This record gives sequence, structure tokens and C-alpha cells, in this order.
Amino acid sequence: MSSETQEEFELKYQVGQELLERGQYRLSVETLEEARELVNLSSRLGGEVQMWLVTAYQAAGRLEDAIALCEALTRHPNGEIRKQSQGVLYILRAPKLKRPEEWMVKIPTAEGEVSNKPQYISSKPINKPSDKPSLELEDLSKINTQDNYFIWVALGFLLLLLGGTFWFAQ
Repeated sequence: MSSETQEEFELKYQVGQELLERGQYRLSVETLEEARELVNLSSRLGGEVQMWLVTAYQAAGRLEDAIALCEALTRHPNGEIRKQSQGVLYILRAPKLKRPEEWMVKIPTAEGEVSNKPQYISSKPINKPSDKPSLELEDLSKINTQDNYFIWVALGFLLLLLGGTFWFAQ
């Protein structure tokens, strides 16, 4: 592989990985397919590009392509690529589990139905009137209002403390 081809391959390989990680699956597939054309497919690096392409196919919803490429990689000359592709192939072929509806969160899409009703989000919860008064009043005759002289003792102690400070300061 010439140095120009090597540089072009490395750029497409890196960009394809970044696109996949950012969720741009269709562009990732296109870029990784271009990178695959620039490398020896039986090399370890060729196997790595194809494994990334399997992941991109699966993420883009092209499960059949991902399985077909992964099956081909199970016969790759590099043992590590063969082992990795076998594990991924097992996962790709696994039956899809049905999730109960209560586990799912429905998020409306921009293309979905448009409601004519305005939707507002409140920053504070709306207070609903209730049958109970919000402030319950207590009977003052049941409250002990007898003075326990704590305030007078604390005030006397504070005056003694301040007086002593002034006495020693002179």
C-alpha cells in the first residue's frame, strides 16, 4: 500500500469510527466501506475495519448485511478477528426479546402528529384546591405559655460577660 493510500485509509477509518460513535450510522457505513476498499482484507487491520463495519451495519438497521459480513469474518486469517466475529455473530443471531409496554417510554417525534392544542410546561406545580385548609390552627388554651425565665438568665449572663470584658479592658 502506498503512503497516499495509507493516509487516505487511516483518515476514512478514523472518520468512520467517529461518525459511528456520534450516531451518524449511514455516513459511517459509507465511510467504512470506502476504507475497506483501501486495505488488504485478510490483514489484521482489514479485519478490524470490517468489524467496525459490522457494528455500523447493525446500528444502521442493516442486520442482514451485518450477519453476512460477520459470517465471512469467522473465516478470517487472523485468529483474534475470527474469535471476535464469532462472539458478535452469536449476539446478532440471538432472538429479540419482547419488552412489555410498561417498560417503554414513548417520545413524540417531530414528524408525528401535530396537536393544535398548545402545550405548556409549568415551572411550579399547579396548586389544586383541597377540602382541607392549608393552615391548621391550634387551640391556644392547650399551649403552655408560662414563662420559664430562660431569656432572663441568658440576658443576665451576657451582661456579666460584657461587663467583665470591659472591666478587664481598662
